[in-house]
Amino acid sequence: MATPDYIHEAGFDRMLEEYPIGEAFLAGPAQLSGEALRHLQERRFRVVLARAWQVPFYNRRWRAAGLEPGDVRGLDDIAKLPPFSKSDLMASVEAYPPWGDFHGVDLAAGQAKPNIVFHTTSGTTGTPQPIFYGAHDREVQNLMLARAYRLHGLQDDDVVQSVYGFGMVNGGHYIRETILHFTKAMLLTTGTGLETRSEQQIDMMRRFGVTVLVGFADYIKRLAEVAIERGIEPGRDIRLRLISGHLGRENRAAIEAMWGGAKAFDWYGVGDTGTICAEGPDRDGLYVFEDAHHLEILDPETGRPAAPGMAGNICDTVLFKTGVYPIVRFDTNDVSAFLPARANDPIQFRRVAGFQGRSDNMVKLRGINVYPTAIGVILAEHKAVAGEYVCRVTRQGTREEMTVLVEIKPGIPRDAALARELGELLRRKLGVELGIELVGLGATAPLTEIERRQKPVRLIDAEKRP
Repeated sequence: MATPDYIHEAGFDRMLEEYPIGEAFLAGPAQLSGEALRHLQERRFRVVLARAWQVPFYNRRWRAAGLEPGDVRGLDDIAKLPPFSKSDLMASVEAYPPWGDFHGVDLAAGQAKPNIVFHTTSGTTGTPQPIFYGAHDREVQNLMLARAYRLHGLQDDDVVQSVYGFGMVNGGHYIRETILHFTKAMLLTTGTGLETRSEQQIDMMRRFGVTVLVGFADYIKRLAEVAIERGIEPGRDIRLRLISGHLGRENRAAIEAMWGGAKAFDWYGVGDTGTICAEGPDRDGLYVFEDAHHLEILDPETGRPAAPGMAGNICDTVLFKTGVYPIVRFDTNDVSAFLPARANDPIQFRRVAGFQGRSDNMVKLRGINVYPTAIGVILAEHKAVAGEYVCRVTRQGTREEMTVLVEIKPGIPRDAALARELGELLRRKLGVELGIELVGLGATAPLTEIERRQKPVRLIDAEKRP
């Protein structure tokens, strides 16, 4: 009997040898010397580069930059290749509808093609972007997330609840495939609050004894609030031991306290690239999975490498996408920074600080760069703040102003004195004055859409909306 095409193309046995997880990862790639790692990266990059030259999107852009095949011989030359971002992908879609020309596959009806997994972005900032995966790179992405979960402490006897969304977006499908293909844990695919009501999610967590919760930090916090509102006590009625999500600048201690002391771990990736980096057991920075990714931090204004230790845009080259939609220098517009190397580190890969905001979602107020994601972390320091907020930008001539709508806990007066106190807290931490509007519990939900979305809206700027 013939092996099904997808299984054959994925090559699970070979994949696990090349990209091990768990103890095999810690004893293998994680111990590579700098020289050995560079040799591995160079070998894998050359294959990706050769494939990318066959893709119209890259061929067109690179020739326009004055490059010919052979001009880039290895990673030392990678800066010669122009980075690309989501806007370039969407321009490709507009010029070559509906799929674009960056996937490198003839998608015309009746044409032979490899197995393709197709998703889109959520479309929250415009038309959804198509995202393509071949069988092999899709499963390597799943494997990389499994590597992250194992680093965080996921065990085969865990009961995992995933609050990532489904539909056309990648999130929920990606997590389901990871848990199913690379662990033996039990998985509850509840999705977002739109797919399974938050109250029902809490009931399921208690009924099925969920031990691990995975998702975006905002909704993870919201679920804890719903549990408390229903008289269900996290840590007693629901005994999580592990939270794995996207913490960024979130107050980790506050999230852990909300869930009765469960340990919270951070990881980072985007839909196009899959998991790029993740925290280890000591939770001191995110290890870049450098056997699978070549990561750069670029100055968002110049596009050149940021100075050592300085924040900039995460720019990723995926070393395993050698078939469908190769990725060479994808500028995510997500901001982070490399951390200094540590002596005797159990994992030899470089570390980054994690997600610090988006350079294309940054607001410059009187010369100060303000990231909406950072505002939530600062507000969480004040005991009167319930946790939810949204920032609204307005303009008076050429001057931009930002007002923060802040939800306040019940029973606390929403008066001018509290508004001044929160405004001073933000001014002291950010170095710029913001307006404050105090609102009750749930008042920001129609604006953030926290029950509907994986990533709630934190910035409303009417002039920049499509």
